[in-house]
Formats: sequence, structure tokens, C-alpha cells
Amino acid sequence: MHFAITSDQERSLLAADDEGDSDTVGELLEDIEESWRDGGLKVDTDKAWDAIHRCLTDGTLDPDGGEYPLSLAVLGGRHLHDEYYVVYISAAETRDVATALRGVDRTWLRRRFDAIDDPGYRGTRDDADFEYTWDGFADVRAFYERAAAAGRAVLFTAT
Repeated sequence: MHFAITSDQERSLLAADDEGDSDTVGELLEDIEESWRDGGLKVDTDKAWDAIHRCLTDGTLDPDGGEYPLSLAVLGGRHLHDEYYVVYISAAETRDVATALRGVDRTWLRRRFDAIDDPGYRGTRDDADFEYTWDGFADVRAFYERAAAAGRAVLFTAT
């Protein structure tokens, strides 16, 4: 799930992370997930996030893989929790990601999808899996456009 978080949520999450308080980060995340009302400023990619990240980076789930800013679209960024993915990117980075995602077309993503060669990838790597990935990617791209227009930081979560 991606959320375009408010500045208050951003401050609270970063303060908890600065203090090394992963319990508070988890509580804040739970509150965000349970109380979120603005469907336009969140997107759920289900399991497609895995292939999306691989396609936009170096084919792995390495958060540091790939190049800026595409590497930030899913797993790149500041990791706020040790037990599961809670990944933060700033509003400025959100704008950079939105701009970069505009340049990704179906042919480019398919070529990257077909090149995934990591035995850790659990998808089927067939046409149906690509369609699932492409649909998730299209949703993520539209989400980043809305988040950037709203001047929001983004939080990606996968538990």
C-alpha cells in the first residue's frame, strides 16, 4: 500500500524513527491504515509491488538497487521499521518519482519484466503476471501524480 501522508503524519513518523522507536512507527502506521479516508491519495498494489520494484530497478528486491528516482517508487527511500516494509520518501522525491514514471511505457516495462531473473521472484512471469504488474504500475503512476500535485510525502507499506 502507498499512502500520500500529511505533514503531521510525516513529522510523527520521522520523529519516531529518529528516536529508534519502531513500536511507535508501527502504531502510527496502524493508525494511518485504519483511519485513511482519501482513496485518491492511497493505492493498493496487492502483490504487484514486488514485480513493479524489480522492473523499475535492477531486477531484485534490493532497496538500494537501480537508479534514482525510479528506485524510490516502491522500496527505495528511508526504511522506518526493521520487521516489515515501512518506506518513506519526501515530497520533493515524490515529485521526482512522478516525473520519472511518466517516461515509463508498456514496452519498456515489459522488457524489464521479461528480464527478471531472480530465483526469489515468486510470480509466474507469464502474460497474466505481466498484465497484473502493468495494472498495478499504472495505478502507482497515477497515484504518484496525485501525491506530487498535493505536495505530499509518500509512505509505502508491506507487512
